[in-house]
Amino acid sequence: MSAISSRPQRLPILSRRYRRSVPTTRRRRVALIILVIVAAAGCLALGWWQWTRFESASGTFQNLGYALQWPFFAGFCVYAYRKFVLYEQAPPEVNATGEMTEIPTGLLPERPMTSLQPSDDDPVLREYNNYLAELAQTDRAQSDRAAETNQNRTTA
Repeated sequence: MSAISSRPQRLPILSRRYRRSVPTTRRRRVALIILVIVAAAGCLALGWWQWTRFESASGTFQNLGYALQWPFFAGFCVYAYRKFVLYEQAPPEVNATGEMTEIPTGLLPERPMTSLQPSDDDPVLREYNNYLAELAQTDRAQSDRAAETNQNRTTA
């Protein structure tokens, strides 16, 4: 056996202890910071690219609009990460009582009230319903005839 394989492996034990002692979000913080930096830099690069497109001979005001938008997107990446860190440090309170909370009245728009039974006094609606019933009956008759012809057929 080689000298490397006969040594006790301390690294997995240390990493297990580290995993138990440090919360998951803390371990992933470096990756999140890198993600935010890459996303913000990408947004700023796209803003620069749109600015150069605006300054070119074929540039339009749409390019200018995008050039002004992309820095805001980069700022939003940083803002969202900051809010994530704040929620991580002090998460919002959870309703521990388990009781249902009610939506305040007037918050949502009222549903329109419709009658469940259609009125039969509309002649156009009555005519349309009769037409649909006639089509359904014709379709049923055609499918029944097709089923009968398929049953009478023999295959070679």
